[in-house]
Amino acid sequence: MTTTKQSQRTALYDNHLKANAKIVDFAGWEMPIHYGSQLDEHHQVRKDVGMFDISHMVTLDLTGEEVKPFLRHLLANDVNKLKDSGKALYSCMLDETGGIIDDLIVYYMDDTFYRMVINAATREEDLKWINTQVKSFAVDINERDDLAMIAVQGPNACDKVTALLPPEAAVLISALKPFNACTIGNTFFARTGYTGEDGFEIMLPNNEASDLWDALINIGVKPIGLGARDTLRLEAGMNLYGTDMDKSTSPLVSGLSWTVDLKDTDRNFIGRTALETEKAAGIQHRFVGLVLKDKGILRNHQKIVTDQGGEGEITSGSFSPTLKQSIALARVPHDIGTQCKVRIRNKMLTADVVKTVFVRNGQSCLEN
Repeated sequence: MTTTKQSQRTALYDNHLKANAKIVDFAGWEMPIHYGSQLDEHHQVRKDVGMFDISHMVTLDLTGEEVKPFLRHLLANDVNKLKDSGKALYSCMLDETGGIIDDLIVYYMDDTFYRMVINAATREEDLKWINTQVKSFAVDINERDDLAMIAVQGPNACDKVTALLPPEAAVLISALKPFNACTIGNTFFARTGYTGEDGFEIMLPNNEASDLWDALINIGVKPIGLGARDTLRLEAGMNLYGTDMDKSTSPLVSGLSWTVDLKDTDRNFIGRTALETEKAAGIQHRFVGLVLKDKGILRNHQKIVTDQGGEGEITSGSFSPTLKQSIALARVPHDIGTQCKVRIRNKMLTADVVKTVFVRNGQSCLEN
């Protein structure tokens, strides 16, 4: 007899129900896909401000005398470049073949304390991998399931967040630069996000999350579901794990070469040898953006044919509410030109090949 695993709920579940959210299963969590109109929610973030419950993501506090050497071994990017408390780094965590186990953000707090945020869908595999690799290091790992996380995103995010803070704290938070964080009381404010807009990811105790959520609603911050989060991140050219990359792909063919730091030749991080071998052999594929020229919608897994006869595949595709065009991220042969064909319902439609960032700070990044 098999048993079905019970879906989990964040500390904000009742708040979602009160806001008439449509709840769906996401990585074993009951999460809001939208609160009425995914399209309206997308525009709300681009033009004003919205907030997301991202408490399903996994926060790990890593402490100990050997935490820095451990993370320099575990991650493809180099935490040694983090010098100021609160500074964040985006990285991939690789296996020995160079495949991506997960992408994550790590924050440097001090030489014996780093905070890491990993994806909910990969939690069990990530924790198993990390706990296996840490055995030879003097490091303690604490999963912070006592914390909720709210992302406040949009051009007016800073004004709204600081409006709820005492003057001194408001000054400190507004002065945070992108990919920096600080702690005020028991609340962690990080100037990070997954939308291509300004904003914060706020971590605080579960029992305080509902009050903050309601306070933000009371000053005009609207709740946003996972549906709009996906179209926002796609417009911003941000990869989604399991869609744009996974263990079968390396950072070098996933548009993430910039997250691989090979400068220190003595740093033998996991997957380094495989990446160097792949690089020496010549990278066969690249990661690009596509904009459909014909009528239709670009979708995940649609096949691509280049003018040179090579083939590729769309990894993420959708209609862009901001650009009012169909856009996609795709893995294609390295020698692709400025256009390609996409197979949509047995038709070969034309798409322009562009950079992967389509929208930044509410503005189109496409060349006119």
